[in-house]
Amino acid sequence: MTEEYATDECATSCDVVTTTQMDDAQTTGTNTLTSSSSSSRSLEFYFEVAVVLIGVVGTAANTLILYAMVASKQHSKHLLVFNQNALDLYSCPSLSLSLAYSV
Repeated sequence: MTEEYATDECATSCDVVTTTQMDDAQTTGTNTLTSSSSSSRSLEFYFEVAVVLIGVVGTAANTLILYAMVASKQHSKHLLVFNQNALDLYSCPSLSLSLAYSV
């Protein structure tokens, strides 16, 4: 009779341990899901900030190149390079401003 009681007691405590482990796993799964969505939002924010910074740096670089070409009077000799830099100078601020307003 003592052996039956010990076996029943073990079966009951093992079920409780198993149930507790399942509850912990479900709770952990929920926390992982929440942290994953918040990290994706922060990743998206950092991506947008990086794009805005690239646009600002590109604007400064293209302005400097165009100024150097005009100051050295090379803009008439290298017309394609000058035009490409002029288009880049227009697109970089457009990129920065469009994403700055969306952030």
